[in-house]
Amino acid sequence: MDQPRIEKMFRLIRLLLSGEKDYTIDELAGMLGMTSRSVYRFVDTFKEAGFAVVKIQPNVYKMYSLPENAPELDKLIYFSDEEAYLVNSLLDALVPNNALKKGLRDKLATVYDATSIADFVDRRSNAANVQNLAKAAKGKKKVVLKDYESGNSHTVRDRLVEPYGFTTDYIDVCAYDLEDGRNKIFKVQRIGEVVILEEGWTAEDSHQRQGMDIFRMTGPTIGHIRWQMTVMAKNLLLEEYPLAEKCLRRKVNFWILDADISNWAGACRFYVGLAKEIKVLEGKEFEEYVKGYLKTTFGEN
Repeated sequence: MDQPRIEKMFRLIRLLLSGEKDYTIDELAGMLGMTSRSVYRFVDTFKEAGFAVVKIQPNVYKMYSLPENAPELDKLIYFSDEEAYLVNSLLDALVPNNALKKGLRDKLATVYDATSIADFVDRRSNAANVQNLAKAAKGKKKVVLKDYESGNSHTVRDRLVEPYGFTTDYIDVCAYDLEDGRNKIFKVQRIGEVVILEEGWTAEDSHQRQGMDIFRMTGPTIGHIRWQMTVMAKNLLLEEYPLAEKCLRRKVNFWILDADISNWAGACRFYVGLAKEIKVLEGKEFEEYVKGYLKTTFGEN
């Protein structure tokens, strides 16, 4: 929705709320420089979003009614990408059959169509995907992960899998990839849609849960790290990897991280960005990995 159209939408809301006069659709169209048909479309959109728009006479509508001290709608806060994602995540946390959930999504998508929040509200929710994955796992059915975005192969394509479990807070699904013949962990937020097939599992004997370290890297444990971290590094770690909290303890003005690692890559990426805030107390293999990473990436010795 472009800026002129947004302005017309807010002006129409004010006119529909006006107590001075009841305007006909044709009058509103003339005042806003729109067609009557466009005004009717806006009115229908407001109704669908849950606003109280009432027909009081033929061709005359009113909106009832915001409190006197309510802010003007066009001065409501703009949602950044991060804020939009957080709002949508909070809605996803509601149980799938919550009666308020759909109404809230529709209202947000209508009012904030000009911001990034509409992109998140319009997407298929993570909650729906988790529900279908859980249903398939319980019924031992194969599923297709539609348009899965792989962080490793940098591809977007469908995956045929047998789901059988989840990681903490349903962030990832544990599944057997029938194409690769391997157990993998797929991030739920990267799944476009989950399609449950009629065909049952055929590789159940091969299902095997993989471990996951605090940096969300999967596989068997290959080593251990022990870091001394500043408060800033600790806070950033918990913001990005909440599961790390169980591996942290305070020591005077620093924090000590003790954690088993499944793949050095995750710990390396975090460490390199905050090397001045982290002192490696234990983990020779990790230090060698970091040196190799820096040499390959930046040509550093």
